[in-house]
Order: sequence, then C-alpha cells, then structure tokens
Amino acid sequence: MLGNHSAASSLKQTFPRDALASLVVFLVALPLCMGIAIASGMPPAKGLVTGIIGGLIVGFLAGSPLQVSGPAAGLAVLVFELVNQHGMKALGPVLVLAGIIQLAAGFARLGAWFRVTSPAVVYGMLAGIGILIVLSQVHVMLDASPQASGLSNLVGFPGAAVQAAGEWGGQEGSGAYAALLGIATIAIMWLWEKKRPQALRFLPGALIAVTAATVASLWMGLNVNRVNVPDNLGDAIDWVTFADLGMLANPTLFMAAVAMAFIASAETLLSAAAVDRMHQGPRSQFNRELSAQGVGNLLCGIVGALPMTGVIVRSSANVQAGAKTRASAILHGLWLLGFVAALPFVLKQIPIASLAGVLVYTGVKLASPAALQGLKQYGRTPIAIYAVTALTIVFTDLLTGVLLGFALSVATLAYKSSRLKITLVYDKDDETQAELRMIGAATFLKVPKLTQVLESIKPGTTLHVPLDRVSYIDHACMELLTDWERTHQASGMKLLIEPRALKRRLEGCHHNAASLGSGPSTSAASPV
Repeated sequence: MLGNHSAASSLKQTFPRDALASLVVFLVALPLCMGIAIASGMPPAKGLVTGIIGGLIVGFLAGSPLQVSGPAAGLAVLVFELVNQHGMKALGPVLVLAGIIQLAAGFARLGAWFRVTSPAVVYGMLAGIGILIVLSQVHVMLDASPQASGLSNLVGFPGAAVQAAGEWGGQEGSGAYAALLGIATIAIMWLWEKKRPQALRFLPGALIAVTAATVASLWMGLNVNRVNVPDNLGDAIDWVTFADLGMLANPTLFMAAVAMAFIASAETLLSAAAVDRMHQGPRSQFNRELSAQGVGNLLCGIVGALPMTGVIVRSSANVQAGAKTRASAILHGLWLLGFVAALPFVLKQIPIASLAGVLVYTGVKLASPAALQGLKQYGRTPIAIYAVTALTIVFTDLLTGVLLGFALSVATLAYKSSRLKITLVYDKDDETQAELRMIGAATFLKVPKLTQVLESIKPGTTLHVPLDRVSYIDHACMELLTDWERTHQASGMKLLIEPRALKRRLEGCHHNAASLGSGPSTSAASPV
C-alpha cells in the first residue's frame, strides 16, 4: 500500500510537467514530421505515422526516458536515394531488416559499440546531410521537384530560380510566391530564435513560422502547392508483404538496410548521450534504447512509414520544457495521433514551401561550421576528415562518405599507433656503453628502421634498451633485438633489457620475458 501511495504521489508531482512538455514537443514535431517526409521523397503522412510510433511505442520502451524519437533529417538523404532508385515499395523491407539488426544489436549488448564513432566523421556526416537537405529543399521552396543528387540540385538551381522569377504574378501557380513563403518562414524562425519573448520561449519557431506562412498564403489567396494528407490516417499505411521482403535478396537493398541501421543507431545513441548532459535525472540505458529503436523501425517498416531515430531537436525541447519522465514522449505521440485524426483539413492548408523553409533552416544548422571549433583543438587531421566526409557525401552518396570517413579515421589511428622515434646515444665517459631510446609503438612496420640503427652500433658495445617510453613492442621487433645479440656476441656485444618493463609492454605479456630470446644477457638483464 505504501509503495502504491508513493508511486501515485510521484505521478501527481511529475504529470503536470510532463503534460506541458509533451505539448511543446508535439508543436515542434508536427511540422518537422511532415517536412522530413517531403525531403525524403515520401508523402507527409508517412512522417506523421513515424512520429506517432516514436511517441506511443518507442517512448514507452525507450532506455533514454527523456529522449524523443521520430523521423530525422539525418536519414532523409538515405531514404530519398533509396526511393528514387528502387521505388517507395523498397523502403518497407529495408526498414524491417534495419529494425531487426538494431533489435539484435540491443539484445547482444552492443549499444556502447555503436557510439565508437569518430566525432569528425559524425560531424562531417551531419554537415554533408545538411548541405544535401539545403540543396534539395531550395527547389521545393520554388514548388519544383528536387533532383536525385546534390550536384544535380546545385547545377539546376539557377535555372529553377529564373523560371520561378518569371512566374511572378501568374495565376496557374507561382514558384515566386512559394519562394517568398519559404524565405519568410526562414526569416521568422531566425527572428524568433533571437528575439522571442521570455514568456513565450516554450513555443517553437518552426510552428510560429509555418502558421504565419499558412495564414498569409490563405489571406493573399496564393495558388501554391499545399500538404496532401489523407482524411483517414489508415490510408497512409502500406503493409509490407512476404513478397516485398524478397526484395532484400538485392545486395544493394541489403547494404542499404545495414547502413540505415548503423546510421540510425549512431545518431540515436549520440543524441541520448547529449540528452543525459542536459538533465540530472535517470541516465540512458543504451542497449535498451537500441532495442526500442529496433522495435520502432521494425513497426515503421511493416506499415511502410519513414525510419526513426532519437532526435536531438525534439529531445532538447522536451528537457527544456521541464519533462521529468517518459510520459512526455508518450503523450506527444498521442497528441500527434489525435490532431491528425481529428483535424487533417488544417494540415492540408500548409504550403509545402513553408515546410521546405523549415528544412532549409535545419540543414543550415546541421552544416554549421561551429563543429569545427571543437575539432580544432585536436589538430588538422580531424578537420580534414570532417571536410572529406562532408564533401564526399555531397558529391557521391551518404554511405560512401561515411565509409571513407571511417577509413580515414582508421588509417590515421594506424599511422599514429605505428609511429616510433629511435635514437642511439653513446655514453660520453664510456663509449662501450650505449642506449637505444625508443618513443612510441615498436611494431613490425618499424623493423627496417630499427635494423638500420642496430647495424650502425660499434663492435664491443653493451646496448641498454629502456622501455619506459615504449607503449608497445611486438614479437617482430623483439626477435630482431635478440637475433642482433646472437649474431654479434662474437664481437663482444651485449643486450640489456629490464625484464619487468619488457613483460608489461610485450605482446603475450603473460609469458616470461626470459623465454623471449636465447641470449644470456637478455634473460638475466639488469635494470637500465
């Protein structure tokens, strides 16, 4: 009884804050769900379905209680490419497989490993995605259709702008009027972010801007493209069939599912970690969060909706609005469902150009060079990886850019791990004593350089090899040292290595250092 009373008391304290926060998140999510769907080349209702599942289902299961899930701009580019090349029918099977991969990864407790991602690659990926969103959505702001690639959108924009400008004052639809609404949306969002009254901070700029653009377009009677949503949300559901799942036999679609699972997981868990830094409440359980996302994407695939991730924009709005428990995320899904079910005619009045303006603003923030400030402190290499990742995504595709970024990160790590500075120093008072100083990792990659130094040692020298500044020495380098001693014993040369230091730094350190090499001086070495 006492436990039930305590739970009821806690709910009474937190529910008002969660309810208010859920309304704020709902207002943020509503335009973004539709805008991201349009940017993905999908009907707006598909994004709303994903938002509803992200709230009602994933919100209940989530391992990060204050994180809010839904369609994310980070996957819009991947979905657009997939739909453009293979048709909308291919998205369901790909998303089903991606969800299964995430679910399996969560059960296998791989959540932490999905976070092992170089920040330079992550920021470069977000920048590349942001640039692609801007390049595609500026066409949508003109009531035109975006092209299949970022380069095509860039090259085609001047012509589209000239055509839209020539339609000013036309009666059969005007790209110029649509552009005006999109620009006005961006301007209002920027002004609201900079100048909004303190008492109205809970109202999201995207909602204010889209509402203003919608009212203005209706008042002026502008003939622009508007959102098309079904009167019955059930009409937006396209159930995936077993025959559809057979499409996964296509290696391209299979790899698209793997890429979608990885990118969605990395974005979700990085967002969850960021949300943890925003509040003092319960910390995220990354494996549970990964499994919850897998369930969500599996369900989205079954009903033919958009993929989802944990979204930092909605999540930060949730925390800033004072959310205390997962009830806020769940309720925001309920508000989405109720609004779409009861007021679809309101959504149909929204100009598509205004939603495109929201996405352009979002894309610019994703591609903001502010991330470079954090990378600068680590040198030029992370900045180069950031730039290469972003530009490769823009000029090729998302998967190629991310893979190249990872490859560069691994190559950089391998290069730094294999660096070794070798110096031979003779004792000034006794030239029969020398010290082989090494700084870094002594691996097989440095055998040629080490060989060259050893061959230059004078006959009769006792060689001391301190390992205090060696992070690691492998079997190849150790064999080289012991072989050198065996070969030059007749010339009076000796090799002295401290056994304890060797045991700590040599691969297979559980073996006794005395067993490594046949020379008597190595096995009975004195400390240097």
